Amino acid sequence: MTGFRRGSTRQWVQLMIGLGLYGIAITLMLRSELGLGPWDMFHQGISRLSGFPVGVVSQLVGFALLGGLMLARVRFGWGTISNILLIGLVTDLTLPLVPTAPNLVWAYSYYVVAMVACGLATGAYIGAQMGAGPRDSLMMILSRRLGWPVRRVRTAIELVVLLCGWLMGGQAGVGTLIFALSIGPAAQWGLHLFDAVPKLPQPAPAPAALAVDPR
Repeated sequence: MTGFRRGSTRQWVQLMIGLGLYGIAITLMLRSELGLGPWDMFHQGISRLSGFPVGVVSQLVGFALLGGLMLARVRFGWGTISNILLIGLVTDLTLPLVPTAPNLVWAYSYYVVAMVACGLATGAYIGAQMGAGPRDSLMMILSRRLGWPVRRVRTAIELVVLLCGWLMGGQAGVGTLIFALSIGPAAQWGLHLFDAVPKLPQPAPAPAALAVDPR
């Protein structure tokens, strides 16, 4: 199922800012050398095995996930395609512009800024209501279907992906675990800022107690 529509200028600007911010956040994590986020560690693992640049691998994985979403008849739109194409591109373009962190103070500063940026970026581009990226679509779908908050679903996904990336030789570090445990709350915070938190199914009301006839 698709939801391609033109969108307003405001929606497109918000979408582009969100995706650009996400790509820059990934660059900061790479240059911190504290360890990548689990998905980016996963992409790096595939990059090391295949020889493709990390940004290209990110795009290819995105399209593979998109194919799975199409088979599951999940609704997507221009934001979905833009997510796949632009985040990896921005990462590749900004990597040469950002120096490697010279010490731990700078490294942790990079990572803190990256985490905040990821939360804001997630809320901004999903809040544009033009479709979520494949990875975030998976997060939103599982949140709705399982009835779990975004922070719990995202944390579970990140831990599974972290394990897969580590097995393929991705760059793991203290930042990887920090990201896996923090991105869920950060994403939920960003979605809340842009009023884009998925509505969870409400539990069915308990049946009313039967009145007892005292006679």
